[in-house]
Amino acid sequence: MALFSLLMAILAERLKLLPESWQFDSLQARLHQRLFGGEDFYSGKVSEFKVLTALLLPALLVYLAISVVEGMVWGLVSLAVWVLVAMVCFSHQEQRSAFKRYIQAACRGDLQACYRHAAELDCSSCLNAVSADELGLKVGQSVAWINYRFYGAVALYLIVLGPVAAVLYCTVRFYDVRQKVQQQDDADFRLPYVDALLTVLDWLPSRLFAFGYVLTGQFHAAFRRWQKLALVVPTPARQIITETATEAETIPAPGAAPVCLQPTLVLLGLSKRNFVLLLAMTSLLTIFGLIS
Repeated sequence: MALFSLLMAILAERLKLLPESWQFDSLQARLHQRLFGGEDFYSGKVSEFKVLTALLLPALLVYLAISVVEGMVWGLVSLAVWVLVAMVCFSHQEQRSAFKRYIQAACRGDLQACYRHAAELDCSSCLNAVSADELGLKVGQSVAWINYRFYGAVALYLIVLGPVAAVLYCTVRFYDVRQKVQQQDDADFRLPYVDALLTVLDWLPSRLFAFGYVLTGQFHAAFRRWQKLALVVPTPARQIITETATEAETIPAPGAAPVCLQPTLVLLGLSKRNFVLLLAMTSLLTIFGLIS
């Protein structure tokens, strides 16, 4: 079911079959509003119990749904739940639209718009102090990170642990993104459990996904960098992903254009090859019966 669900989710995401209201962030935002109403969840005064409830409830609901429909109609209902959850978790048109706007701004040489759309693409990376020559590389690294955070990690959890784990990861990521947005106004703002949970959830998948960059890029340089970072327990997931990806490709020197797109496109191509490798490995593991 994992491989079929993953393929259907990728197809739905590429064809934009799910409307924005059915994508994970929109559904989670509505669930959050229904649970907490007008309460200022991001005031810094919310109780730890409410944060933990918000983090765990979506995964619990999916677990209950799978348990209830298990075995119905020869397993077809369970398959439908897997496919639906995978499609919801994989649809992220907001990120695709932001990247498209960035590319369009770069093509017309609008540097200010490039900075704005790059910030929309990845709010966790501060690009204001980055020079125009470096912007293409930084956005390329953000693309590699987003490819992991919104697709690679979700796929790994779906393949290995099923829809419940994938939904749990997406939920924690949802609150992490909103925490980072809030921190732009209040640097000391923290939601209980979010950082710790995401560190744990990212630790192994980030190292596995980064190793895919080693296999699909320049092996020797990328492997040396991956080995140096991955074997150190506290190394952040973002650092492993972005630095391994950068070492796995030959980054072109900045050109005469106001914003050079070549580094971004090179790392985008690497990210696509890495995901194809993940699909190929999933297919092989399915054929040999190691995953269902």
